[in-house]
Amino acid sequence: MIGKLKGTIEEIGEDYALVDVHGVCYVAFCSARTLSRLGSVGEACVLFIETYVREDQLKLFGFMTVLEREWFNLLQSVQGVGAKVALAVLSTLTPSELANAIALQDKTAVSRAPGVGPKVATRMVIELKNKAPAFAGEGAINIGLKQELGEGVAAAPVADAVSALTNLGYSRDQAANAIAAAMKTAGEDADSAKLIRLGLKELSR
Repeated sequence: MIGKLKGTIEEIGEDYALVDVHGVCYVAFCSARTLSRLGSVGEACVLFIETYVREDQLKLFGFMTVLEREWFNLLQSVQGVGAKVALAVLSTLTPSELANAIALQDKTAVSRAPGVGPKVATRMVIELKNKAPAFAGEGAINIGLKQELGEGVAAAPVADAVSALTNLGYSRDQAANAIAAAMKTAGEDADSAKLIRLGLKELSR
């Protein structure tokens, strides 16, 4: 099993990178996001690898971070999601964005990925909602509030304030982060009007 490649970029294709490790070149299939951050031909690189061994093939999938690799495997635990769709999701959303979208049960955000229709997006947010917090990375700070909003159990003033901000054109993730920050200033007993006002102040910074 190959867990990590450390070498020089030999070639970057549409969906793969060719990495030269002491004269041996490995093909690693990657998300568009990983390929865009990898560097240029001739530069040194490090990829965390997930090795797939099948009866008729051996494939390497490369990732910039361990967290991205963990999401690649987690996504494939959902029925109807294979390696290609998992890479498409990771090309569209960062691990923290994905964790927040699932916590908020934001099927629209998830379905922006190519090959992810409404049914698959729904399965993702339902099947992974309890696992997402552990894989949120830097996006974990407000994940609890986002889960409450996603499940419809958040306090009414909070839910109303987030709804008001989304109606103004902000994403649910942006709105939830802004209201979470507003709650630290206004307190958990603040009414929706105050939360909206403070939330807009946070978003204008």
